[in-house]
Amino acid sequence: MKLTNLQCKNAEPRKKPYKLAVGRGLYLEVRPNGSKYWRMKYRINGKEKRLALGVYPEISLKEADDRCTDARRLLDQNIDPSLYKQEKKRLAEQNAENNFEAIAREWHENIKSKWTARHAKTVLGRLERDIFPQIGHLPITDIKPPQILNCLERIQKRGAIEPAHRMRQSCGQIFRYAIAHGYCEYNPASELSEAIKPIVRKHYPCIAIDELPELLSAMERNEACLRLETRHAMKLLMLTFVRTKELIEAKWSEFNLEEAEWIIPAERMKMRKEHIVPLSRQAVEILTDLKEMNGQWEWILPGHHSPRKHMSNNTIRMGLHRLGFKDRMTGHGFRALAMSAIKEKLGYRHEVIDRQLAHAAKSMVTRAYDRAKFLDERRVMMQEWADYIDEQAKK
Repeated sequence: MKLTNLQCKNAEPRKKPYKLAVGRGLYLEVRPNGSKYWRMKYRINGKEKRLALGVYPEISLKEADDRCTDARRLLDQNIDPSLYKQEKKRLAEQNAENNFEAIAREWHENIKSKWTARHAKTVLGRLERDIFPQIGHLPITDIKPPQILNCLERIQKRGAIEPAHRMRQSCGQIFRYAIAHGYCEYNPASELSEAIKPIVRKHYPCIAIDELPELLSAMERNEACLRLETRHAMKLLMLTFVRTKELIEAKWSEFNLEEAEWIIPAERMKMRKEHIVPLSRQAVEILTDLKEMNGQWEWILPGHHSPRKHMSNNTIRMGLHRLGFKDRMTGHGFRALAMSAIKEKLGYRHEVIDRQLAHAAKSMVTRAYDRAKFLDERRVMMQEWADYIDEQAKK
């Protein structure tokens, strides 16, 4: 190099701009105001052009010479370094706009019509709480598996193992969406299925069939002084074996007591399919009683303190605890109890009970072709089940 650092430093401004040559087309341009700029002169396709390489002294002589070398390598490949620099800047700006949060919100907006409003709100809320603060600002092309894993491990530390797996799935869907739209080419979330703690499935506590008389006796004695609505809710869970959420969110508009039928709309069902619940004589009696008590409200089981809202899920759980069945029975346990008791004691086929439980068929073929509802058989079964419960209450 013909130029030295000392010469660059001591170069004084003149009335007109002037150049201090380095070689290979590289030079330092000194302006009248004292500012100094690195430039490189080159020719491509018969045209002379200039490339800006930075400002001195932020960019030293050595750094400017290195940048000149990089530009010459591009020229050797017949690539215009000025156009290359512009494209690199454009991509950097595009990456800044295509950060993870922006793409995630775009994905969420695109897919939320497939979900219930509640689920869509839950998914976005989890992203806003657990993912966006950590990696939301990063270009989606720059995100690596350890960065996502760090977010998931923070969720795990709260003891939320299943939510961590759900968030990994959401991140995976976001990256697949990004790949399909050309925002990135790689899904780092796909590498993490074995990196987070496995979900340990636990069965809901459920009493044995021969313990049913004990539970019915405790409900009848009511030494825990439970409200009548709470005991009615427990009995309805026992008689209908729907999910707790499906019961406490039930509205009077879903019931036809004259036809002894409860139709739960698809949007409230786990499998997003309308579900028919035949009502036994005993279930209709309880609902008639609730109608007299709560008919002015939207819910069949309004909240005690806020009747414009439905009963809390904890009401039934705590009621069972107070009756002496803590860690022995839950609201969901009534489903397992009905399945085992109706098969063992009443002799019904598994598929009939399974249809009443509104379970999803495990086989894709079964889901596609087995649309039988067994409704007539289920009406008889539900009445026999209610009568069986009455018999057990007498023991």
